[in-house]
Amino acid sequence: MFITIVRTCILYLLVSFGMRVMGKRQIGDMQPSELVVTLLISEIAAIPIQDSSQPITTAIVAIFSLVSLEIILAVLTLKFSIINDIVNGKPAVIIKDGKIIQQRLKRMRITVSDLLELLHAQGIFDLDEVSYAIIETNGTLSVMQKPFFRHARVGDVIDQKNDDGSYPALVVSDGKFVNRGIADVGTTKEYILKCLKKRKIKLDDCFIMTLDTKNNIYIVKKE
Repeated sequence: MFITIVRTCILYLLVSFGMRVMGKRQIGDMQPSELVVTLLISEIAAIPIQDSSQPITTAIVAIFSLVSLEIILAVLTLKFSIINDIVNGKPAVIIKDGKIIQQRLKRMRITVSDLLELLHAQGIFDLDEVSYAIIETNGTLSVMQKPFFRHARVGDVIDQKNDDGSYPALVVSDGKFVNRGIADVGTTKEYILKCLKKRKIKLDDCFIMTLDTKNNIYIVKKE
C-alpha cells in the first residue's frame, strides 16, 4: 500500500509538471496534438499505479518523451506555418457573406443540427443574422453577425418577428423533415410542403428550412 501511494505521488507531481511545461489551456482550447499527448500521458501514468509490478521508470521516460516531443512540435509550428497546418489544420469558413458553404460542411462532417447547436451556444438563433462563421482548429465556432445585429445595443428589439419569445426551429434538414422542429413550432409537414411549393422548391432540393411561430421562413437550397 505504501509503495502504491509513493508511486502515485511521484507520477502526480511528474504529470503536473509536464502539463505545466506544455502550457495552460482548457481542454476545449487544446489543439489536436496537445489533446493526444494529454490522453497518452494519462494512460501511461495509470499503468504503474494500477500494476505495481510495472517499473515506474518506464512511465517516467515515456512521459518525459511525450512532453519533450510536444514542446519541440510547438516550437516548430511557431517557426514553420506549413507544419502548423499539417499538425493542427486550418480554420474553415462555413458561412461566408451570409451563405452556407454546404460542401465544406459535408467534408467536415458537420450536420445542420450541429451547426445550429454551435450558433445557439453563441446566442444566435436565426441563421439570417450570420455574416461569417468559422470553425477554428480547436473545434470552436467564431461568428461575425451582420452589421445591423452586431451593432444593436443590449435590450434593443432587433427583430419584431421574434418578439413573442419564439425562435426559428429547424423543420427541414438536407431534404428531410425534422419532426422535433415541426412539433416545436406547431406546424405540419403539409404546410411546409406548401411553403416550399410556393417558392418552387422540392423537399429533396431543400438543404435548410427554419420556421418560427410567426411564419417567418428561412430557406437554403442544396447546391
